[in-house]
Amino acid sequence: MTVQPVRTTCPYCGVGCGVLAQRASDGSIAITGDPEHPANRGRLCSKGSALGETLSHDDRLEYPLIDGRRVTWAKALDRVAREFSAAIAANGPDSVAFYVSGQLLTEDYYVANKLMKGFIGSANIDTNSRLCMASSVAGHRRAFGADTVPGTYEDFEAADLVVLVGSNLAWCHPVLYQRLAAAREARGTKVVVIDPRRTATCELADLHLALAPGSDVALFNGLLAQLARAGVLDRPYIATHTDGFDAALAATGPATIAGIARLTGLRAVEIKAFYELFASTPRVVTAYSQGVNQATAGTDKVNAIINCHLATGRIGRPGMGPFSLTGQPNAMGGREVGGLANMLAAHMNIEDAAHRDIVRAFWGAPRIAEKTGLKAVDMFRAVGDGRIKALWIMATNPIDSMPEADTVRDAIKGCPFVVVSDVARYTDTTAHAHVLLPSSAWGEKDGTVTNSERRISRQRAFSKAPGAARPDWWQLAEVGRRMGFPDAFDFATPHAIFAEHAALSGAANAGSRDFDISAMAAIKPAGYDELAPVQWPQPKGKAAARARFFADGRFYTPSRRGQFVTTPFRAMASAVSDDYPLVLNTGRIRDQWHTMTRTAKSARLLTHIAEPALEVHPEDAARCGLEDGALCTVTSPHGAATLRVATSTAQRRGSVFAPIHWTGQFASSGRIDAVVRGDVDPVSGQPGLKQTPVAVRPYKAAWYGLVSSRVRPTLDGIDHWVLAPLQGGWRAEIAGLTALDDPTRIARMCLGLAPDADAIDLRDAAEGRYSLAVFDGAVLVATVFIGRAPLRTSRSLTAEQIGAAMADARARAQALAGQPGGAVKDRGPIVCSCFGVGRNEIAAAITAGGCRTVAAIGQALKAGTICGSCRPEIAQLVAGMRA
Repeated sequence: MTVQPVRTTCPYCGVGCGVLAQRASDGSIAITGDPEHPANRGRLCSKGSALGETLSHDDRLEYPLIDGRRVTWAKALDRVAREFSAAIAANGPDSVAFYVSGQLLTEDYYVANKLMKGFIGSANIDTNSRLCMASSVAGHRRAFGADTVPGTYEDFEAADLVVLVGSNLAWCHPVLYQRLAAAREARGTKVVVIDPRRTATCELADLHLALAPGSDVALFNGLLAQLARAGVLDRPYIATHTDGFDAALAATGPATIAGIARLTGLRAVEIKAFYELFASTPRVVTAYSQGVNQATAGTDKVNAIINCHLATGRIGRPGMGPFSLTGQPNAMGGREVGGLANMLAAHMNIEDAAHRDIVRAFWGAPRIAEKTGLKAVDMFRAVGDGRIKALWIMATNPIDSMPEADTVRDAIKGCPFVVVSDVARYTDTTAHAHVLLPSSAWGEKDGTVTNSERRISRQRAFSKAPGAARPDWWQLAEVGRRMGFPDAFDFATPHAIFAEHAALSGAANAGSRDFDISAMAAIKPAGYDELAPVQWPQPKGKAAARARFFADGRFYTPSRRGQFVTTPFRAMASAVSDDYPLVLNTGRIRDQWHTMTRTAKSARLLTHIAEPALEVHPEDAARCGLEDGALCTVTSPHGAATLRVATSTAQRRGSVFAPIHWTGQFASSGRIDAVVRGDVDPVSGQPGLKQTPVAVRPYKAAWYGLVSSRVRPTLDGIDHWVLAPLQGGWRAEIAGLTALDDPTRIARMCLGLAPDADAIDLRDAAEGRYSLAVFDGAVLVATVFIGRAPLRTSRSLTAEQIGAAMADARARAQALAGQPGGAVKDRGPIVCSCFGVGRNEIAAAITAGGCRTVAAIGQALKAGTICGSCRPEIAQLVAGMRA
C-alpha cells in the first residue's frame, strides 16, 4: 500500500517553502519540494533537502523535568502556574515574562500572546524575531501605519531591477535567490547588491556596492536627493497620497555624490551608476534583510529605502516596491498575533485605546496590557537586575543568540524561576531551567506559518512525538487554565485557535486594518486540515484577496496617506578605537540554522563549513599577526570567542565576519554573540548585531589536532575544540596552549582507547607531527593527527576513510598520512553537500574536463543540480579557474 506524502512547510527561513514528506517502508522520511506550493514550486535549499536527516530522537527532551527529575505533566504545569501566579501576586504582572520564537506556529504564538497580554495583563512577551525584523516592523508602521509588506515574490520576477540591501540571498533565502537567478537569465533582470562583504549573492550582481558598515542611510538619502535632481519623482502620487516629502528631502542635506562617497567609502562612479540605474528603471524591487535591520539605525535604514519608493510611486504594483525578507519560518505569523512586546493581536496597536478595547472585549479578558512591554534586550536586563521573577522561554536559545550573551546567561542563571519549552534536552539554555517542558517538533505538530510575502501555509504532522512531548499551544493553554482562566483557554485543537485568531482579525475592522483573514473564521476542521497556501488579506465577504498593497495610495495611517520619514544620517555609535580597531559583522552560513539544534544532526550539512571561522581581509590579518588556517581570539568589552582564521579579499578592510551558529554544545569558545554588544535601535529595540568594535589576536596554540572517530571523542581538558558529526561518527578540531611532551596520551584520551587496542601510530619529532590510526579488525574506526602548526590534513579524505576496510599494510600506512596518494584521491573541501562534490573535483572538471559553466559542472558531477545552493560558489570557481 502506497502512503500518500504529507504536504507541509519547511521550518527554516522566511521563504516558506512547501515540502512533501513521504514515509518509506523502513520508517525513514523522504523530503522533496512541493511543486504546487507557490513559494518554491518544488525547489528546496540544502537545509530543506536534508530535513529527513534531522528527525532523530537521540537528543530529544521527552518528558517534563523539574530540577532535572522526571515528573508528570500535571506536576510540571501546576508548578509553572503556581510560580507565575505567586510572582504576579507579590510583584505585579510586569514581574513575569515570556520570551518566544519565530519557530513557534501561529497557533502557539496566539495562545502565548493572549495569556500574557489579556489575562496576566502585561506586555512582557517578546520574541527572537526582535533580533531579525523589528526594525522592518517599526519602519512599516511609521510609513504605512501598519506592519504591511506591500509586495509578493512574483515581484522579483516582474522587476527589471532588484536591489538587495544587507541580504546574502544566496545563502539565507536560497530558493528566492534561485527564482531571481532564473528571472535574470530569462529576461535580463539587473541586480545590485549593497553589502560590505562580497558574498555568494554577488555572483548574480551587475553591481556590488561594498559600502562602509552602517552607511546605508547616507546612500539612500543620496538616492532620494538624486531622484529629485533628476526629475523622476512621481509628483502626483506624492501630492495626493503622502505627507512629509519636503521635510524628508531636506533632511538628506546637500547629498552630493562626492559627499555620499565620503560617508559610504564607495567610489563616486559606483554611486552614480547605482543612482542612474534606479532612476531610469521604473520596475524596481528593493529587498532588504538583516544587514538593514540589525543596526542601531535599522528603522531609519528601512524608512530611507521606503522614502525612495514612495517618492517615485514605485509601490504596490507588479515588480515594484520595498520588500522585507524575514529570517524565520513564522516571524510574520508572530507579528500577526502580537508576539512582539509593542503590538497587539491582529496588527492592532497597544498604544491605541480603541484597539485595546476591541481585543479586550473579543477575548473577554479581565484586563489588557496598556503599554509596551520589555523588548528582548531590555527583558534580559530586567531578568538580570531582578525585576523579572519568573521567565518562560519557548523554542529558542537566548544564551547563544542574544547579544552580550554571557550577561544573558548570568541573568538566566540568577532568575528565581525559569521555564524552558524545547525539543532538545541539552542546549546552553535548557541547562539553567528549573522546569523543562518537552515540545512537539517539526513533523509532529499541526498549525500554520506565514512567510515573507504574507502567505499562510499549513505545517502538518507526519510523525508521532516521542515520549510525552506536547505542542506549545497545549502547554500554554493548560497553564492558563491553572492560573484561573479555564474558559478563555479551553482550546482542544489548533483548528479552534486558528478560527479564533481569524475572527479577531475581522473584529471592528471593515477595511480599517491591513491584517484581515476573517473569511476563514468559520473554517471547519476538515477545511483547516486541507487548507492550501493562501495570501492575506482574506476579508469576510470578499471574493479574493488583493495580492499587493498601496498602489491605490490608501494607507493605514490616521490620514490614510503614506508618510515620508526624516532619516538624517547618524554615524555609527561607539566607533572603532585603538583598543578595538575592527568592526565585527555576524550572520548565517549556507548550510546551518540558528543554534544548530536541528541542522547539526545532518552530517552532510557540516561538510561545507564544519567549524566557526573569522573572515578577515589579508591586510588586516597581517596587521593583527594572523595566519590563515590558524586560530584567533575575537574580543570586545562583553566577551570573547576563539575561531579559525579565514583570510579573504571578499571581506572589506577594517571589518571581520563570524557565523552565529556555534554554541557550547559544539565548540569550547564559538559563541560569537558573547562578543556582540547590546546597543539597540531607539525606535525598534532591535540590537545592532553587525557593528561591534572588536580586537583580534592570534590564539597562541602550542599544537593543533584533528580527531575523526566512530564514537564521540572525549574532549574534557582540551583547551580548544569544535565538534561536528560525520556520517557514522564524529570529528573534532582540537588545540592546546601547552606544548605536548606525549601526543600519544592526548590522542588515546580523546578516543578512550584501551591499552590493547589495535592501533598504529607515527611520530616525526623533527617536524612535530604525530598520527594515530585505530582499527576494529580490518575496519578503520578512528584517526588522530597532531602537529605544532595548523594541520594541512585533508578533512574530507579522513572523514571518508572512517569505516573503510584497510586490510593491507599499505592502506593502513595511507590512513596515517591524512593526505592523498596513489589511488587515494582527495575531493578537497566540500562545495556541493547534496552530492559530496569537493573543490578539487570541480577544479579538475574545469581544467581537465573542459567545463566552462555552472551547468557543465552539473552535467559532469551533478553538483548544483538538486537544491542549487552551491551554484554561486561553483560560479566563483569557474570564473577564477578561467581567469
